[in-house]
Amino acid sequence: MNQHATKAKAFIQDEARTNWHDEALWFIRAKRDQATALVAEWEALRELASGIKDHVLGNLDQYLEQFSERAIANGVQVHWARDAREHNQIVLGILQQTNATRLVKSKSMLTEECGLSDYLVENGVSVVDTDLGERIIQLREEPPSHIVLPAIHLKKEEVGELFHEHLGTPAGLSDPTQLTEAARHHLRDHLVGCDAALTGVNFAIAETGGVVVCTNEGNADMGVHSAPVQIHCMGIEKIIPRAQDLGIFIRVLARSATGQPSTVYTAHHHRPRPGTQMHIVIVDNGRTEQLGRPDFRNSLKCIRCGACMNTCPIYRRSGGHSYGTTVPGPIGSILTPGFDLKQHADLPFASTLCGSCSDVCPVKINIHEQLYQWRQAVVEAGLADPAKVQTLNLSGAILAKPWWYRITGRLARLALRWAPRWLVYNRWNTWGQDRELPPAPRESFQDWYRKKHKA
Repeated sequence: MNQHATKAKAFIQDEARTNWHDEALWFIRAKRDQATALVAEWEALRELASGIKDHVLGNLDQYLEQFSERAIANGVQVHWARDAREHNQIVLGILQQTNATRLVKSKSMLTEECGLSDYLVENGVSVVDTDLGERIIQLREEPPSHIVLPAIHLKKEEVGELFHEHLGTPAGLSDPTQLTEAARHHLRDHLVGCDAALTGVNFAIAETGGVVVCTNEGNADMGVHSAPVQIHCMGIEKIIPRAQDLGIFIRVLARSATGQPSTVYTAHHHRPRPGTQMHIVIVDNGRTEQLGRPDFRNSLKCIRCGACMNTCPIYRRSGGHSYGTTVPGPIGSILTPGFDLKQHADLPFASTLCGSCSDVCPVKINIHEQLYQWRQAVVEAGLADPAKVQTLNLSGAILAKPWWYRITGRLARLALRWAPRWLVYNRWNTWGQDRELPPAPRESFQDWYRKKHKA
């Protein structure tokens, strides 16, 4: 129930790492601000992107059918998966039918969500993540902590130790350029010798039946061009209507994610190369249910840029792993409760509701409002912390009666000035375990105001 708070507490025990993590992500946020400030029509682009996504969500069935028909006409094999289990079975079936035992995979949050890699390994398939950050965490046998920067929680010295153990680099090597070169040679062998390549999908164009994959490292392109079988896995929400709409999303994606004008590689895949196969797996896995929730359907507009994570004061100082979900941070905290509210009832409370996440979202998702609405859903479902519920009920009763508010305020001021410290700072006061209350004033604002006006 309180897994985020518990894991966050463990993360912040390392104060130096916490501060470094905070500063690294704020640096990305600052780059985002600089990049967007150079685009005079930035807010207009956000409005356009948001409007297109609104339109798609209102006509999703039609656009999915159109996309599937165009893709099939292009020679692509289209598959539909209701949930993670079906998705994994479909991918395994494709590999088994083509006798593929060596799969290279580029970064895909959907396949992380579905647990694909572990499933394939259990069924005899070698899976190598080719994105540098993803490969690092794969070697560490841990999930990504960020959807764009999966290894942002690690320092270069830790990566050096990891590569020394697994890739045979010199002990103590921590130079980023040399580590990247070692990873490049290591991954090239896997990319050239693969039987199949799998990528995620950034955008799927209904008009053409093609998919677009945006990367900075080129690993996705190299894998697809090397393998006789290419597989692209996408959630149903990845659809955009027309090719001309793509330019809007390309302009807002990279600037929001990393502060770049554009990703280094923007690959368009429309049909298989001669003698090869191209497969697209379209996955629901709870998205239709989220679409049917009026208060939360806007969360499906997300283009996975990670901007809300980079700006969130809670995420920056608690680490992505504290969320216990594939997609962490503010956007994960409004997506994940829709899959399992009981398990993730604490995530909507992992926020200050400052609204910074909504301010930077390139498709204008009202993230902080949805966090508040999920809190209400958690309370209505009886899943909130009983102590918190009782405290809030008592606070509500006090605030509803001015005379009671005045009396309790006077008593609280007296207690904070004269009560023994242990009476205020104890195990029941979790807020006070890490913070000092400000000195209590000797009079309330109302008392001060009356005196002021009498004088």
